[in-house]
Amino acid sequence: MTPSGERLARLRLARTRGIGPVSFRQLLLRFGSAEAALLALPELMQRSSRIAPYALDAAEGEAAAITAYGGRHMIWGDADYPPLLARVHDAPPVLIVAGDSSLAARRCVALVGARNASAAACRFARQLAGELGAAGFTVVSGLARGLDTAAHQGALAHGTIGVIASGIDTAFPPENADLQRDIAENHLLVSEYPCGTEALARQFPHRNRIIAGLSEGVLVVEAAPRSGSLLTARVAGDYGREVMAVPGSPLDPRAQGCNALIREGATLIQSAADVAEALGSFIDTPRFAAPVAQPDLPFDSTEPDDGARNMLLQLLGPVAVGVDELARQSGLTVAEVQMLLLELELGGRLTQHAGGRVSLS
Repeated sequence: MTPSGERLARLRLARTRGIGPVSFRQLLLRFGSAEAALLALPELMQRSSRIAPYALDAAEGEAAAITAYGGRHMIWGDADYPPLLARVHDAPPVLIVAGDSSLAARRCVALVGARNASAAACRFARQLAGELGAAGFTVVSGLARGLDTAAHQGALAHGTIGVIASGIDTAFPPENADLQRDIAENHLLVSEYPCGTEALARQFPHRNRIIAGLSEGVLVVEAAPRSGSLLTARVAGDYGREVMAVPGSPLDPRAQGCNALIREGATLIQSAADVAEALGSFIDTPRFAAPVAQPDLPFDSTEPDDGARNMLLQLLGPVAVGVDELARQSGLTVAEVQMLLLELELGGRLTQHAGGRVSLS
């Protein structure tokens, strides 16, 4: 469905340079709609030279290109936006999807691992994915070489979600073009990047957060230390998801990441039954509740003055701190602090961290 009206305005707001997932949601709440937020941007531009609204013709062109490839926009606030992902603080304002979006509303579990995974790990991942699919889970992975590919292949009989770091018209790695096409036509392909976007290294951490956000838990089957798979697992932990790992030989460098996760408290997994047991209580927790339609924290109409801005700047630094703490030390309301932080983020001076903490960039 081609975006129009407020949905098209949300696409333009999300694509505006300098506006991230958190500031997108705060702007929606402050101004009531994306259309109103876009009208307010000229005034905000006086405080931040980085802000230039995404052009209407560019948004319409993006939508047309995505439709031509059989995809569609899924915008935060839509009824079919993935429910678990909608609840995380940095949920993508806009997803581009192709295929069956109902797969993201089922119970999802991510299987990730090394690109140079061993034959034994790939065989185990295919088996595990098939058994989890048969048990009613949707298997989520990143369509990378090695372990991700094996996980998708094992889940094809039941349903799988591929999350990519490029546009849906670009296959990376190229050898997975047929698998990506199969997932787009018969399962669910997810990206947050417009058509024509190539897969770049800086985009993979963003892809990893979507994998973690879609899933009740992340299972790492094989991974080296400091790998992207471990990053996905740690993001999952920050989101309150279950972190699981398959143990391996200490003599194999590809098992060191999984063994480290287990040592740090990840659930040890040896079978699909172990995964089901680990996730068994997840749906009974508030984390699985229906997504909120808007962020929880309302803004008031008070515009902070320059004295408040200077006070907040003095309190901020390179170490991440919570919004509540900033409000307590400054004497400002949480709403005033949020507005000032929004200005800083739009100006490229603020970094958002897990748990709603912030620091100066």
